[in-house]
Amino acid sequence: MTQVIDDMVDDRRAKRTVFILVLAQALIGAQMPMLFTIAGLAGQSLASNACFATLPISLIVLGSMLSATPMSNFMQSHGRRAGFFVGAIGGMTGAAIGAYGLYTSSFPLFLLGSLFTGIYMSSHGFFRFAAADSASDEFRPKAISYVMAGGLAAAIFGPQLVKVTADAMVIPFMGTYGAVIALNLIGMVLFVFLDIPLPEKADESSKPSRSRWELLTTPRIAVAVICATVSYALMNLMMTSTPLAVVGCGYTQNSAADIVSAHVFAMFAPSFFTGHLIQRFGVEKIVAAGILILAAAGAVALHGVELENFFIALILLGVGWNFGFIGATTMLTMSHEPHERGKVQGMNDLIVFGGVTVASLASGGLMNCSGGDAAQGWTAVNLAMAPFLTLAGGALIWLALRPSEKLTH
Repeated sequence: MTQVIDDMVDDRRAKRTVFILVLAQALIGAQMPMLFTIAGLAGQSLASNACFATLPISLIVLGSMLSATPMSNFMQSHGRRAGFFVGAIGGMTGAAIGAYGLYTSSFPLFLLGSLFTGIYMSSHGFFRFAAADSASDEFRPKAISYVMAGGLAAAIFGPQLVKVTADAMVIPFMGTYGAVIALNLIGMVLFVFLDIPLPEKADESSKPSRSRWELLTTPRIAVAVICATVSYALMNLMMTSTPLAVVGCGYTQNSAADIVSAHVFAMFAPSFFTGHLIQRFGVEKIVAAGILILAAAGAVALHGVELENFFIALILLGVGWNFGFIGATTMLTMSHEPHERGKVQGMNDLIVFGGVTVASLASGGLMNCSGGDAAQGWTAVNLAMAPFLTLAGGALIWLALRPSEKLTH
């Protein structure tokens, strides 16, 4: 009975935290779709070689990868709120440097700003973990899912803000970077109201904190990291190439934009019920469903380059990412002790965004250098998914065949 009362208390705090994080995801989180929309276009206007146009996007992801472990360790010591403040400052700094790069027509400065933006992207990735910190075992998957659902509002709000700000100043896109600075300021106000306790420190009665290698070789943690990395990296690999493939196959830029919009909607809309599905069917089954749906996306894309193929493939890609990534995140939070979360979560995001960085860099090469036309390049992109889907599927089967291992708190 005491445990039930404790869970109710935890969930009251957790629900308040989730509400604030959903607002933050919707508002300050809008800067990511904004920057991913314009960074390539701005880079194209600054780069001496058009092949480097998407380098700013890759550097944002690289900055996130490099920041993941330091950010996680900082949050472990100083709390989520302090870490989110640092992330917002990084986002403001990156936007300011990027705007100055546009003002001076300096591509290196613009790239430096993108690298700093990665600090915000890294802290943003910890929203999902922060939602789970004070939640009961029953509410945890729902908390993660609801916070991810806030990305749907960001995905709608961000592009609309780009339309208003992109040409608001004499220099294209400078107004958008000014709006990004304002969004980070709003985020800092929201973070003031967060109340997330510091993680419990290990004491003499607790299990000793495991090394990073011991954590990484723990079966459920290893499988969670593999599935999260595969889900996110393959989503990025395919999505990044989609506009090039759609336009290259003879369709309009508006068609490409509509397909990407449908994909983004499919990424976040399922979050309203993903947590309930995890609670009902189990996290492993939802992750497995995500991997299968990602495979279906690749199969549909390989079946043809008609417009409906692009739409169906990208919608399936979004749903597969949602189930695979949210499921893997939930699995990870259930697989370590509270005093180990700094190590585990930092290591997870380092590997995940390392995979996304590689996928981002590889996407353009596969699309543009693997065949004589856009259709052949698109085929290469989708065939490249197969070995990684096999890895994730094999890891889940391996975990299912092992004896049940439960974490004791």
